[in-house]
Amino acid sequence: MYNVLTLNKIAAVGTKRLGDNYTCGDSVADPDAILVRSASMHEMAFGDNLLAIARAGAGTNNIPKDVCAEQGICVFNTPGANANAVKELVLTGLLLASRKVVEGIEWAKTLKGTGDEMGKKVEKGKSQFVRQDPRRRRLGCDRHSGRQCGGRRRHGRYRL
Repeated sequence: MYNVLTLNKIAAVGTKRLGDNYTCGDSVADPDAILVRSASMHEMAFGDNLLAIARAGAGTNNIPKDVCAEQGICVFNTPGANANAVKELVLTGLLLASRKVVEGIEWAKTLKGTGDEMGKKVEKGKSQFVRQDPRRRRLGCDRHSGRQCGGRRRHGRYRL
C-alpha cells in the first residue's frame, strides 16, 4: 500500500486511476509520493519514505529540486495534461478576434438608454462587426500535427 499526499485539489478522476494499492488525500501521513499543482514546497521537510513528487502541470518552480536531488527524491511534471484547455483557449481567441465579439459587446453597451432610436442605431452600426471573409482566412497546420487538426491536406499543408 502506497500513501500519496495531495497538496492541492487534484481531481478524483485522476487519483482513482492509481488503483486500490494507493491511499490519496490531503492529510496522508508519511507519504511515499506527493501530487502538487501550485502549492509552494520550498519550506517543506520531506520524510525518508518519500520517493517521488509529481507536479500536475508544466514546470517545477514550486518544488525544491536541489533538496530533492540530495535526498534521492524523483521530481517530474506533466506538461501535456492541460493541452485540451490550451487548445480551447486558442480557438476561442481566434473566434473572438475574427468576429470582433469584444468590440461588438463594447459597442452594444453604448446603446443603453437610447430608447426608440436603438433599432435604427443597431441597423446602422451592426455592419462594422461582420465576420472576416473565410476564403482569405485559413487556420493551417504543418505536416507533423495535421492529423490532429482533422483538415484536408493540400500542397503539404492542412487547411481547415
